[in-house]
Amino acid sequence: MKKNIKIFAALLSGALLTAACGSKQQASETNVNENPTEQKTEVKEVEGRKNFAGQAVITPLPAIMIATWDANENPDVMMAAWGGQCGPKHICFELSAHKTTENIKLKKAFTISFATKGDIVQSDYFGIVSANDVPDKVKKAGFTITRSPNVDAPIINEYKLTLECKVVKLEEDENGGARVVGEVVNMSADESVLDEEGKVDLEKLQPVVFDSAKNLYRIVGEKVGEAWGSGKAIQEAEVK
Repeated sequence: MKKNIKIFAALLSGALLTAACGSKQQASETNVNENPTEQKTEVKEVEGRKNFAGQAVITPLPAIMIATWDANENPDVMMAAWGGQCGPKHICFELSAHKTTENIKLKKAFTISFATKGDIVQSDYFGIVSANDVPDKVKKAGFTITRSPNVDAPIINEYKLTLECKVVKLEEDENGGARVVGEVVNMSADESVLDEEGKVDLEKLQPVVFDSAKNLYRIVGEKVGEAWGSGKAIQEAEVK
């Protein structure tokens, strides 16, 4: 049974990040248009460290699963390893030309779930296989769907946590891609991933993040401190 719960801002990583992954190669590339006339900045090395000019590792990168309908109501899911939260209840990502991109432009809606330790095989499959080539890839992965009651998009039943989103901003590019901002209308979670207070417990959910340094998936969940609490030790010491 699923239970509707309050959307909380700390669920996703903050700020707008580049998104997309229709293949493993695409998952390691960005959609940055370089201007050949611009003079490149000379990069100076930081002493005492190994330097990686022109490369970036941003972490954590949630492995978000974007589910949409096509024009014939066929469900599609893709993994976007580069996306994030850009407001209290807004998520944003930038996609190149994908079936998912076409579906979002058509329906102006989507759902977001999260790849977890228990479904990483299926989730990675959704990231490397396009619905343009395998229209029934959701069925082939052994997953089932429920129609969202709030937005025109499917909910993937096997994912324990789902955000139902409506598109509030969509900027198309000349290559068929789009920059998308979605507003979270509702979030639902399976009882199995809630704690005693009815809040989402990431240790139970076991979501994975994309490790862009090594092209791996890693688990999130272990508690290491209290938000707006752990730092009080220094604050209290200053008072003394």
